[in-house]
Amino acid sequence: MTTHSDRLLAWYDRHARVLPWRVSPEDRAVGVIPDPYKVWMSEIMLQQTTVAAVISYFQTFTKVWPTVADLAAADREDILKEWAGLGYYSRARNLKACADKVMIDFNGRFPETQAELKSLPGIGDYTSAAIAAIAFDEPATVVDGNVERVVTRLFAIDEPLPGAKPSIKAKATELTPQKRPGDYAQAMMDLGATICSPKRPACALCPLRENCISVKTGRQEDFPVKAPKKEKPIRYGSAFVAEREDGSILLRTREDKGLLGGMTEVPGSEWQVGSMPLNAMQCTPIDGKWEIRCGSIRHTFTHFHLEVDVFKHQFSKAQTPPDHHWWSEREAIPSEALPTVMKKIIECACPGSTKRKK
Repeated sequence: MTTHSDRLLAWYDRHARVLPWRVSPEDRAVGVIPDPYKVWMSEIMLQQTTVAAVISYFQTFTKVWPTVADLAAADREDILKEWAGLGYYSRARNLKACADKVMIDFNGRFPETQAELKSLPGIGDYTSAAIAAIAFDEPATVVDGNVERVVTRLFAIDEPLPGAKPSIKAKATELTPQKRPGDYAQAMMDLGATICSPKRPACALCPLRENCISVKTGRQEDFPVKAPKKEKPIRYGSAFVAEREDGSILLRTREDKGLLGGMTEVPGSEWQVGSMPLNAMQCTPIDGKWEIRCGSIRHTFTHFHLEVDVFKHQFSKAQTPPDHHWWSEREAIPSEALPTVMKKIIECACPGSTKRKK
C-alpha cells in the first residue's frame, strides 16, 4: 500500500530544490551524509527569512568560517558585520554563543538528538527537530510555515493560527515516517514552497491531492486560517549623523539586550510611541548646531513602524569621539555591523556612503 510519505518522497526524489546547504536525495541514497554545521547554519538563517535572501549570506559565512571551530574562534563583531542586513540580530549573537558551546561542551561535534540540540543557544523546538531530522535522520516532526500550510489544507483545520499550532503539530507527527525522515522533512518544506503556495496552489501537480480535504471541497486558499492582524503602532525618534570633514561618521555599539542588540548604530534618541521625543536634542553625541533636519526615514519592524528625523552636523578632523563611540572612515562604513534601519539613516544624511564599491 502506497502511503502519504511514499508519494511525497517519490515526488521529492524528482523535484527536490537544489540548495547550497542540502545533500540531494541522489547523493543521500549512496551514503553522503549532511554536514550538521551547514544544516544548523541554514536553519538559523532561514528563521523568519526567505531562501532567496539567505543563500548569499550562507555562502559567505561558510566560506569565511567553514567549520564550527572556525566560527567559535571568530570575533563576534566580525560575525555581526557579515550578518548585517539579514535582520533578527539575536540570531547572529546566538550563532556565536552556540558555536562556543558546541566546542566547549560537545568537543566540537553537534549533538545528534533533538533533546540535546535544544540545550544549545538559539535552538528551539523547530530548529532542533529540523537539525535532528535532516542531519541525523531522527524521525523528529518538523513544522515551519510551509508545513503548517500543507497540513492545514490536508486536514482542513479551521482553527486560526497561532491557536491551531498544537493541532497542526499532532497531525504532522502522525504523518512523519521512520523511513528517510530527513528527506521527508525537506520534502514537506519544498512542497509548501513550490506547489502548496499561499495563493493559487498548483494542486494538479501535488502528490498528496487525492487525500487533501481542502482540494475536495475547493477551499485551498482558505487555509491556514489566521487571526486578524493587529495594527502596528508607530514609534518616533531622532538620529544624529556626525560627519567629520574627512568623511568619517560617528558610530557606537548598541547594548546586547533588546532590539538590534550588539549591532552598530548612529547616535540617537529613544524610540517612543505617540510623537517625537521632546528631549531629543539632549541626546546629541557632540555639542554642535543640530537644528538643521536633513530628512526623515521610515522603517518597519515585526511589531511596529518607526519614523526617525535625521539631523546632520559636520565637525573638524580634530574632533575626538565621545566615550564608547568611534569615527568610522567613509570607506569602512559598508563593512560596519549596521542594520538596515541605520543604513537608511546614514544614506539620508550622506547618500552613497553605505554602498560597497565594486
